[in-house]
Amino acid sequence: MILSGRRMQSDSSVVPHSIRRRFSPICYGVRCSAFCLFVLFSVSSSHCLKDSTMENSINISSSQANISMQNSEFLPINTDIQDSGFLPITTMFKLPSPVPKWPAGQAFASGTIDLGGLKVSQISTLNQIWATHEGGPDNQGATFYEPSSIPQGFFMLGAYSQPNNKPLFGWVLVAKDTTNNPSNGSLKMPIDYTLVWSSESSNIKQDGKGYIWLPIPPEGYKAVGHVITNSPEKPPGNKIRCVRSDFTDSIETKAWIWGSNGLNVYSLRPTERGTQALGVPIGSFIAQNGGAALSLSCLKNFKANLSAMPNVQQIQALVQAYSPWIYFHPNEQYLPSTVTWFFQNGALLYQKGQEGKPGTIESTGSNLPQGGSNDGAYWLDLPVDGKTKDKVKKGNLDTAGAYLHIKPIFGATFTDIAIWVFYPFNGPARAKIDLVTIALGKVGEHVGDWEHVTLRVSNFNGELKSVYFSEHSSGIWVDAVDLEFKDGNKPVTYASLHGHAFMPKAGSGIQGNRDIGIRNDTAKSNMLMDTGVRYTVVAAEHLPPSVVVEPPWLNYAREWGPKIDYDIEKEMRKVGKFLIGKLKSAFEKFVRGLPNEVLGEEGPTGPKMKNSWSGDEND
Repeated sequence: MILSGRRMQSDSSVVPHSIRRRFSPICYGVRCSAFCLFVLFSVSSSHCLKDSTMENSINISSSQANISMQNSEFLPINTDIQDSGFLPITTMFKLPSPVPKWPAGQAFASGTIDLGGLKVSQISTLNQIWATHEGGPDNQGATFYEPSSIPQGFFMLGAYSQPNNKPLFGWVLVAKDTTNNPSNGSLKMPIDYTLVWSSESSNIKQDGKGYIWLPIPPEGYKAVGHVITNSPEKPPGNKIRCVRSDFTDSIETKAWIWGSNGLNVYSLRPTERGTQALGVPIGSFIAQNGGAALSLSCLKNFKANLSAMPNVQQIQALVQAYSPWIYFHPNEQYLPSTVTWFFQNGALLYQKGQEGKPGTIESTGSNLPQGGSNDGAYWLDLPVDGKTKDKVKKGNLDTAGAYLHIKPIFGATFTDIAIWVFYPFNGPARAKIDLVTIALGKVGEHVGDWEHVTLRVSNFNGELKSVYFSEHSSGIWVDAVDLEFKDGNKPVTYASLHGHAFMPKAGSGIQGNRDIGIRNDTAKSNMLMDTGVRYTVVAAEHLPPSVVVEPPWLNYAREWGPKIDYDIEKEMRKVGKFLIGKLKSAFEKFVRGLPNEVLGEEGPTGPKMKNSWSGDEND
């Protein structure tokens, strides 16, 4: 069967839930004279944006900065302290609503996960050891912690650190040896410690002195985390455990946490990530002094145990709890639809060499060619009839739904729920060139558009930890602490005008740099979609094949739109004649450098053909 969900939408108001960092948008609100036939000059303003394709203004200050804290369990940080550059972490992040009690089944949300001789638990109760109040993101310092309330028989693997520019939201793993092998167990105490760095000689704002130690593991074992102390004495030998080498995997740095005088502190993640990768992050950090080589490892799901992945009932409960809301721009013309609606309303299948004889498509895509590769032999297109074509281009939001792929990540200690949305048509792009907004003619238009957001959920407790927002060929991960929520724990996402890139905030986003890039304007409107109202689970490879049957269209490997034959050089000339000097050359260079997905030279392939289907998201 194909798992699907139906439930009533809610009209509850948005509940923003994060400490927003200071945002200084560049936005514009004055129309030009005759020069503005295609472009819009701008004047300095911190409040609104208006361009040649939009009659209404987007209020940047209200959508970015007017944030109210409505969760009584969460104490907001004083923004006056934030602006002063001094911010101790005094609050702990909580989701707006309590995490529900999940349906029973195997090890999902049981609190521990068995990695095959090593049982691990996720600890979010942390004791502060040392803090600095400058450096790091926003120059607000960082705080260092160690886990507390460690369960009986479990041991610390590493300390935790995060920047001071947001509430405490992290976690670390603790571990228990379950090999029953006293001489060669999965855990052993270090034989000594090396002092990586000390703040004794650092002229920084700090609470006391901080010391970062690297455990020296016994032969055949590896360190997976640091110890942090506030005194120069070495930590005791039983403070931490090293891990047997075959229970470890390689790591890479992820995000910068803090740095001072040659020391840099980073968060970590496994080097290899995807549905088949076994690396497990422990939530700790690495301290690199003077650019030294990486000295730590992560854990590994030794026996590729999938018992902590959610079952059918748990998946349904997760979707009900965390399904994102999507806001479409008030001027959006090209809305989503279901794949079935697209097929039933006249989408056509073309075959190379027989272009004059396109065929209709069955509602499930059962007559689409299956498997193979994107060899150009087939493609889809809109109906031929002009009136019907215009109708299909606009989509059908009233019946639109989401398509879900449930997959393991980080050695099955987390679940990724990739939520795919289909649009029959992608509208024309708009570019920002210095202070000018340019409509790019037909550039950016293409038939068929697949976009997605991905929820990353902890398999230890079922908590939402982060969300990935796809932006054309790439995207960004946003921690739960920085998300906007609506109706409890449902994240809010914004689909950009015409291009449908997903953004975590409303406003004028730019794909590129501050001087030149594709406009990804987003805003609230009365056009919105709860992805949990109509959804279908199209793939969950950890479940038996009989539980989730993939629809035929999912295995169509070719393009969901034809190759566009418009002349890009001609389109550039149409707009470029209104630009002069460096502005014109910068525009031409920018357009030629755009990827095909943005240029719209051809339709995209479907979700299963993307690298993220079996790999990690591209950030």
